[in-house]
Amino acid sequence: MLAAMLYGPKDLRLEEIADPVINENEVLLEVKRAAICGTDIRMYNNGYKGISSTTPRILGHELAGVIKEVGKNVTKYQTGMRVTVAPNMGCGLCRQCISGNTHLCNDYQALGININGGFTEYVKIPESAVRQGNISPLADHVTFEEAAIVEPLACVYNGFLKVDIKPGDHVLIIGAGPIGLMHAKLAKMAGASKVIMNDISEERMAMCRQIDDFITTVRTEDMKSYIHDITDGEGVEVVITACPVPQVQANALELVAINGRVNFFGGLAKDKEIVPINTNLIHYKQIIVTGSTRSSILQYRQALDFVKHGLIDVKSLISASFPLNQIDAAFDNATKGIGLKNVITVGS
Repeated sequence: MLAAMLYGPKDLRLEEIADPVINENEVLLEVKRAAICGTDIRMYNNGYKGISSTTPRILGHELAGVIKEVGKNVTKYQTGMRVTVAPNMGCGLCRQCISGNTHLCNDYQALGININGGFTEYVKIPESAVRQGNISPLADHVTFEEAAIVEPLACVYNGFLKVDIKPGDHVLIIGAGPIGLMHAKLAKMAGASKVIMNDISEERMAMCRQIDDFITTVRTEDMKSYIHDITDGEGVEVVITACPVPQVQANALELVAINGRVNFFGGLAKDKEIVPINTNLIHYKQIIVTGSTRSSILQYRQALDFVKHGLIDVKSLISASFPLNQIDAAFDNATKGIGLKNVITVGS
């Protein structure tokens, strides 16, 4: 089969390798679509632990396809089923796993992260993923493109739940990429009276306005005065940082209202993760500051339901599709921030 193998920083090679062989408790997925994520770009640019010239890895953790083969002990899934797969698997025994948070397991595995993922023709779905419910069947009307975007939507939904957006809230989202747009769509669904988006890229903010005219975009230099004016000086109820910029996290505490909620969604680079902040703002304004990472299986299923029932449109986030043999061009697009989501098409 054809696979995009990462051997190290910026060393992505298309190679013919053997098809995966499954055991009696596993599932073989024929990949149809796999989307490129910011995590893929960071791994491509910087490498990742365990990936080397002798131990390459197939990236891709946002994927959908058709079940090609099932092990003889697998009873819940059948050959030919159209599915999407949540990438994170836990040990099944620790406190986080038994609480339903397999994505927070200290010994977690993830397709496309520490085991082979979806930038290939076939991917093996391990027994733990089969057993823990990572495989979700698709309704006939849900396309493979939409299904491949469920994973980031589920991660966004995890962050969304942390800030408890209420009808009438003013919501500020800093970072106008696909993640920021998904946050905006969920905020609108929750009844936010105003969704404000900010980004250093005028092009990204223009795309946001084109996708949903409910969104108001504000330049960084105007943001503080704009929020002051529309909230009578009180600040916004919710701030979500959907970008990997340290200063944005500090700024969020100044822009949020008393009793406001903040979600640090975008992780920071290893050499920039220590951020000086005014903790008195948290103390005296009674701010709730939350973080979020990945998503639970339940959140993944709920995100899929949002797509299935037309509550969240993810098709508008897909800017370009590339066949697997043009994955270099897709990564070039994504690395340069061209468009929003870049999707790899495998087969028909």
